[in-house]
Amino acid sequence: MPRPSAGSRVRTVRATPKIVAELAASDPVMARLIREHGDVVRRDLRRERPGDAYGALLRSIVGQQLSTKAARTIYGRMLELFGGHPPTPKQLLAVDPDKIRAAGLSRPKIAYLRDLAEHVQRGELELDKLDELPDEEVIEQLTAVKGIGEWSAHMFLMFHLGRPDVLPVGDQGIRNAIMREYRLRKIPDAKRMEKIGRPWRPYRTLACLYLWSSLDNAPG
Repeated sequence: MPRPSAGSRVRTVRATPKIVAELAASDPVMARLIREHGDVVRRDLRRERPGDAYGALLRSIVGQQLSTKAARTIYGRMLELFGGHPPTPKQLLAVDPDKIRAAGLSRPKIAYLRDLAEHVQRGELELDKLDELPDEEVIEQLTAVKGIGEWSAHMFLMFHLGRPDVLPVGDQGIRNAIMREYRLRKIPDAKRMEKIGRPWRPYRTLACLYLWSSLDNAPG
């Protein structure tokens, strides 16, 4: 398996004292969350994440609608088919789909994995160049792959590319946290979330880490 190129290295959201102070000053609720969960978020930001963009997307597809434990187990079984490493697109397309199914993946997920491999192999998705694109174009390219929706694209932006100003409006955890912390009567829709999150800009990614931590359910 070739090493990831420089363009696919994982990046980390910045949380310098200045950035944290600016975010805290933007919103009294966020200021409280930072006081209560700052240690947890700092610890999470120090955690290493896989640096291979292709492997990150494979893992995202495998983990859809599964618990973290189940996703980790099934992903590990799939890697065993390829010597314990994420397969290259060529390797994934060459293997019998039934062997991947035996690792615990559904037929639709196998189709999604193959579609991702085909997009990369044909050059329609140039993973090494995603870091050069604005958020909207990254989302557009990723969601052209079957099985990668807006939520998965947002997670990739936040946790692989380290983009600082992402608000995943489709994330149920963020929606629940906003409802609870901002004392709303019902789960907010995307428009309400955008309005509440406007003061957090340009650090909405970091704000989401505090919101996830408030649920004790940070993703990853």
